[in-house]
Amino acid sequence: MAARTRAPDREDADRAISELYAAHWARMVRLAWLVLRDQSLAEDAVQDAFVATHRRWESIHDSGRVVAYLQTAVVNRCRSIQRHEVVVDRHNRAAAAAADVPGRASHDSAEAAALAGSDREKILGVLDRLPQRQREVLVLRYYADLSEAQIAEALEISPGSVKAHAHRALNTLRTTLEQP
Repeated sequence: MAARTRAPDREDADRAISELYAAHWARMVRLAWLVLRDQSLAEDAVQDAFVATHRRWESIHDSGRVVAYLQTAVVNRCRSIQRHEVVVDRHNRAAAAAADVPGRASHDSAEAAALAGSDREKILGVLDRLPQRQREVLVLRYYADLSEAQIAEALEISPGSVKAHAHRALNTLRTTLEQP
């Protein structure tokens, strides 16, 4: 019976990777840093390369090209990180250009906010002086965003009455707010 060569077990792979790590970690991080120009990304790339080397240990340890495999894994991981960064940058630029980005809204000056508050108070004062039915129609139309038919149903009046109340209320608002 021919002697079978024993495949290295997991402990042999762990020990070999530990030795490889001690001998080549710093050089591999320098390599990754030169490609990426970011220390933490370089360390991550090297760590991922060591994990990949460990996974493939049984197929590469006899070839004598373990260090070359590790170096190639580091470079490939760096390329992958760079591709990912390009995609992330493209996405961030597109998102930053969108009008609805959080924080994109312009903020009014204190004077504009005070005037808007003053205008709001004036409008609410005029609304308070409107007859109840006109006020209800405006609130349902512009606050609740109901259609004329929905308002008519809610107030149990005809759609024509809704139009008439809305017209009178808007005229009153317009004339009152146009006065100095």
